[in-house]
Amino acid sequence: MKRILIIEDDPDLQELLENFLRDSGYYTESVYDGISGYEKFTASEFDLILLDIMLPKVDGYGVCELIRKQSNIPIIMITALDSEENQLKGFNLEIDDYITKPFSIPIMLQKIAAVLRRTSSNAPDKILVYRDLVLKPEEYCISVADKNVDLTPREFEVLMEFLQNQGKVLTRKMLLNTLWKYDFYGDERVVDTHIKNVRKKINRDYIETIRGVGYKLVKEN
Repeated sequence: MKRILIIEDDPDLQELLENFLRDSGYYTESVYDGISGYEKFTASEFDLILLDIMLPKVDGYGVCELIRKQSNIPIIMITALDSEENQLKGFNLEIDDYITKPFSIPIMLQKIAAVLRRTSSNAPDKILVYRDLVLKPEEYCISVADKNVDLTPREFEVLMEFLQNQGKVLTRKMLLNTLWKYDFYGDERVVDTHIKNVRKKINRDYIETIRGVGYKLVKEN
């Protein structure tokens, strides 16, 4: 059973999320503020975190930053802050998805399932190699020049998509349709943010920008 931590200060929404998630077969634990959320995360094992932004004591951005210093656990932000700036700030902190309130419970459940699928052991087991980069889907790990690199689940999927499509230009829309696997209502530039994070973490410029079109990983001879 997948374990989900809910960090949400609205008691009514917290109860609603708990009920629907448990009915859908998930185990849940909930807290009302950022400090308690971080403490709960460090004390127990979870498969995914639902994180509000406007929290008492420490806001969701602060909690996310603390968690990302030690874990790539999937994080979905659920918040009333729907501006492009807020969403990009979340993705720059390496969250996996961003849901604005009010939201559809069925869509939220589909997004949770999609994120959890990406972290399951059902990924293809073929090892992907590109220059000094080695990606092992089955183990969900990547190394560059024999040094392990920590990527979030979404960043891992982005990089794997390029490795599996060497030489092909991938547009933002193509990446959203392939990796998000559901209708995306935010700014397509969220793709740019993920690619920027991947480039920074692997410390390589292997993913080229095709101006006005998309991105490409040059095919090896």
